[in-house]
Amino acid sequence: MVMVCKNYIGGRWVSSSSCKTLLSSNPADDTVLGNFQASTRDDIRHAIASAEIAFHSWRDTPAPERAKYLFNMRDLLVKNKERLARLIVLEMGKVISEARGDVQEAIDIFEYMAGEGRRMFGHTTPSELKDKFAMTIRLPIGVVGLITPWNFPIAIPAWKSAAALICGNTIVWKPSSDTPLCAVEFTKLIAEAGLPHGVFNMVTGSGEELGDELVKNQLVRAISFTGSRDVGERIIRSSGIKRVGLELGGKNAIIVMDDADLDLAVDGIVWGAFGTSGQRCTAASRVIVHERVKKILEKKLVDRAKKLTVGEGMHHDVGPLINSSAVEKCVRYIGIGHIEQAKLIWGGKHVLIKGKGNFFQPTIFTNCKPGMRICQDEIFGPILSIIPVKNFGEAIAVANGVGYGLSSAIYTTDMAKAFHAINKLEAGLTYVNSSTIGSECHLPFGGVKGTGNGTREAGIKGIDEFSEIKTVYFDYSGKLQKATIDD
Repeated sequence: MVMVCKNYIGGRWVSSSSCKTLLSSNPADDTVLGNFQASTRDDIRHAIASAEIAFHSWRDTPAPERAKYLFNMRDLLVKNKERLARLIVLEMGKVISEARGDVQEAIDIFEYMAGEGRRMFGHTTPSELKDKFAMTIRLPIGVVGLITPWNFPIAIPAWKSAAALICGNTIVWKPSSDTPLCAVEFTKLIAEAGLPHGVFNMVTGSGEELGDELVKNQLVRAISFTGSRDVGERIIRSSGIKRVGLELGGKNAIIVMDDADLDLAVDGIVWGAFGTSGQRCTAASRVIVHERVKKILEKKLVDRAKKLTVGEGMHHDVGPLINSSAVEKCVRYIGIGHIEQAKLIWGGKHVLIKGKGNFFQPTIFTNCKPGMRICQDEIFGPILSIIPVKNFGEAIAVANGVGYGLSSAIYTTDMAKAFHAINKLEAGLTYVNSSTIGSECHLPFGGVKGTGNGTREAGIKGIDEFSEIKTVYFDYSGKLQKATIDD
């Protein structure tokens, strides 16, 4: 019998008012994993109202006291790490090592943000007047709406919720409809951690309906969204006057110069392009290589790609894509690559195992030109484009010649080139002699250009995303003093 999972609102597990459910299945073999609430606007409004009621006492809870709940969550994630990792393999399709990493990110961010509960820094500064004190403090924003994707079904909700909670906000979470079972299990741990009722609410269902209500509802004072650029643009247009944080993907490049350690570069390219089957916003989908080492690098990459095994995530190197639509998109871009006259040197095919599964071969195109669609569009699959260049300046220009600006990398033994790349690459992250993936929770994460609207997650910037700054003046002179007035 297939289990039926409910929404979590006001500290209770409740059914949707729609009396309808949606299915979640294993992308490797289409096995049904459970039924989940196909919720309505009334359900999300119920969750928002619960969060609004809970906010007034939660905001008054001292931040070090709030931190205790985050430490509880960290401990529960540690205890349940292997179980959750195997669930990610089943529902999202990651290979088991990456699934364990997904949960570890959540452990790390809850631990980090719990520590921020004893800092929550403002700052003090001198006043221009005598006997007057000036400072800033941090305050919570209010009810925040979190809208998260399927590719990091434990880590990304943790990034957002840990920061929002330690700052004193209450949460309404709309997880991806592709990974609702992971969302339910994450929420069960939140409940077990002992958070007061209404502080954290989770509602499953259509992104179009539920997300639209979260974005437009006036009781929701902030939105944090990770997903596609098209949806992010709609959120900006619809949200009105409220805090909005967006992370909208990337078309990330690894530059390989002619002085690079090519074996090290191949390690980083294969990990960046084919890890998570290319389904990361930081995936390396472009390699910009100096023409002198292009042929050698191509051979090494093809040799490595041939050794990767494709299959379910417990026993293979490359797992399935999330669903059949993702497979169809990859197939479509293989056709586009051929039309654009890029040269396919490995892969390019949908793979079935025992007649089932959303598997796709690691794929490498070469002789690509920067303006080709396979070099411009975020495909979100294991498709790599190799673009030859003549020199360092051309490499930087090609890397910057896309609408996104999330992650970037350069392989070189010339530290002058490395530092010039750090300064000139239009990206929120730059790696030197490492791949485009591997962010750490105590450092800010986010990008420029079409990747987002300037917000950053994790690190101290995660606190900035979910807190308001108030400036405070305290005049103890006993008389009216007029700042900025020339007497």
